[in-house]
Amino acid sequence: MTPLIVTVTVAGVAGWVVTTWLRVRHGYPLDGAWGQAVYPKTSTAEIERIKLLSQENAQLRAELGAVKDRLANVERIVTDSGFGLTQQIEALRLDRSAVDDRRPQ
Repeated sequence: MTPLIVTVTVAGVAGWVVTTWLRVRHGYPLDGAWGQAVYPKTSTAEIERIKLLSQENAQLRAELGAVKDRLANVERIVTDSGFGLTQQIEALRLDRSAVDDRRPQ
């Protein structure tokens, strides 16, 4: 009977430790002795890091928006005038070969 009690006690304490660790890791409030919420303290270094990450996130979002706009322009160019552009390039090649044929050798 004693090994069962020890096993249950160890499992309960281990579960409590893991639960508390997960709460701290993910920023959830901890429970105090009387059930009140105890929030982990945030240092000034962590606050500065959060500000820097927020600024970087905003910058990357703006850059992503610009890239999406450029991609939309490229898609429009490729799909709208692809066939006409090919014909113009071929016409220029033919004109160049006609000019080359007229030159004396």
